[in-house]
Amino acid sequence: MTTNPPAQACNFTTARPTIKQGSSGDAVKQAQCYLNHSLTGDDLLVDGVFGPVTDAATRRFQSCAKITVDGVIGAQTWSFLTFFANSPGFAC
Repeated sequence: MTTNPPAQACNFTTARPTIKQGSSGDAVKQAQCYLNHSLTGDDLLVDGVFGPVTDAATRRFQSCAKITVDGVIGAQTWSFLTFFANSPGFAC
């Protein structure tokens, strides 16, 4: 019997590059989607553009997750975002 891995909350890309304000593309869409699944309040527009609103949401998530608050989505932030976005009931 084979089991399928659990479905991911967001499926824009599996790449996890370092992204920050000014970045664009599928990795930004993935991060925006993950932020929407991890934060309470209004959802971010999942447009693939890392602008000031995505930067503010990233910093709010980082603060809530008690990790380095720098507005940059690197390895640590990706790890926390991936975990919390796919965990039922978590919200900052």
